[in-house]
Amino acid sequence: MLEQMLLSNLNNKAELDDESFEYKSIFLSSVVPDPTNGRFLPSICIDDEDARLFVARKLSKAQLTKLYQGENHVLIGKSIIINCLEHGSEDWKRASQTIGSIIELGDNISVSEMIQAPTLYPIEDGRFQILTGHRRFFALVYAKGYGAAAQFKVYDSKPLLTKVKQFQENASREDLPQYGKLQAFSNAVTEIEQLNKARLQSGLSRLTVREVVPKLGISMGAYDNYKVLSRYPVVMSAYERGCSYSFIKMKRLILSLESQYKEAHNKLTLNAMDKRAVSELIEQQLQRIKKQPAKSKPPFITTSFGSHTALQRLLTQDVTQLACGVDWPTLDWQDKKAVSEALERVIAHLEQES
Repeated sequence: MLEQMLLSNLNNKAELDDESFEYKSIFLSSVVPDPTNGRFLPSICIDDEDARLFVARKLSKAQLTKLYQGENHVLIGKSIIINCLEHGSEDWKRASQTIGSIIELGDNISVSEMIQAPTLYPIEDGRFQILTGHRRFFALVYAKGYGAAAQFKVYDSKPLLTKVKQFQENASREDLPQYGKLQAFSNAVTEIEQLNKARLQSGLSRLTVREVVPKLGISMGAYDNYKVLSRYPVVMSAYERGCSYSFIKMKRLILSLESQYKEAHNKLTLNAMDKRAVSELIEQQLQRIKKQPAKSKPPFITTSFGSHTALQRLLTQDVTQLACGVDWPTLDWQDKKAVSEALERVIAHLEQES
C-alpha cells in the first residue's frame, strides 16, 4: 500500500516532504496514540470526573481499574498516572521510567507553555492520530485533563514517510531511551527501503547513503552507529530488556566480536550463518556482563558487644586515649583490615574494664 502511494507521488513528480499543515486547538479526547511508535504506552485515558474522584480518594485503584478494564494498561488522567501492567515485568519497568518523565513534563506544562507542539494527522470520525510527541500528549492529559484542548501541529493528511518523521524527532532527543531510538531507526529504514523500491519502479535510482542521511536528520557518523547496532536483532532485544550500554560501547562490542570471528574463521565478509554465530556471541557476552555481580567494597569487621557499658564508652569517649595496644598515629585509616583489628582491640579493652 505504501509503495503504491510512493510510486504515485514519484510518477506525479510530487515532493515527498511537501506536506501542508497548520496549528490547531484540538480536544485531547479526540487524539489517538500510535501503537507502532516506540514512545507508545498501552494506555487508557480516563474521564476528568473519575480522575477527580480518585484524587479525592472517593474511587480506589481497584475500582478505577475495573471501571476502565485497565489491567495490563497505564491509566492516565488529570493529576494521576497508574501503572496497571504486571508488576516487575519488563513492560512495567519501561512504563515506570516513561511515567516519571511524563509527570515531570506535565508539571512543567502546568506552569508554562509547551515549546514544541505534538504533531497529528486526521483519521476517521473526526479523530486524529499522533505522529510525533506521544510523551507530550500524555503529559498534556496529566496536566490539563482528558477533556481539555491543546495546540497541535496538524497535517492535512497522513504523511507518506511517517516513520522517517518519527525518527527525525527521536534521534534529536537526548532524554529518550536507546530502545526507542533503535526501534525508530529500524522502522525508518524500512520506509526508506520501500521508497527505494518505488523509485526503481519509476525508473529512478536508489537513494545513496548521502541522500538518505539528511532525510533522517542525523550525521554520517550517527548513521553508521545505527547501522551497526541494527545488524543483529539480539541487540534490539537487549535494549528492550533494559540494557544500559551506550550506543558507542555497544558498537565497539559488536565490531570487536565481528573482528575476532573473522580472524578465527579466516573470513573477510560475514554471510547469514556467520551473522547468526556472531549474534550468539553478542548474546553470550551481554549475559556474562549482566551476571557479573557489582564489586562491593569490603566492610569493616567488628565483634559483638557483651556489655552495654563498653558500647556506651565507645560512643561517648575518645578511645584513642586508651592504652589498648593500638598505635593510633601510624594507623592507616584507608586499610579496612587494620582499622577492623584496631576496633576489635578497643572493644576487647572496654569489655575487660566494664
